[in-house]
Amino acid sequence: MPARRSRKKPEKQIKIAKERIRILFKNAEEEFRKNPELSHRWVQMARKIATRYNIRIPRELRRRFCKKCFRFLVPGENSRVRTNPKQQAVIVRCLGCGNIMRFPYRREKKKKI
Repeated sequence: MPARRSRKKPEKQIKIAKERIRILFKNAEEEFRKNPELSHRWVQMARKIATRYNIRIPRELRRRFCKKCFRFLVPGENSRVRTNPKQQAVIVRCLGCGNIMRFPYRREKKKKI
């Protein structure tokens, strides 16, 4: 049985897919106040595009949705954001499913005199 070759999508299609993902997240942010379910659906569509074209969602957008229930997160509305100096992390809790996500940060190092 011959080995199956994976074919990479054309660069033009990948560029369009990345642009579409950004548009979907922008629309989700604008629409959240009026229709939260529609914004959750747009996040799911963006994820589906990313998996279909095998591209990564940018970091700033990846932190805007829950990794467990894939809901669009808006601080104060459906998520709680806290900082923890001991862990040096920003802790985001999804109020829909209760999932906790930790994003590490580093403090600026003091300059030695």
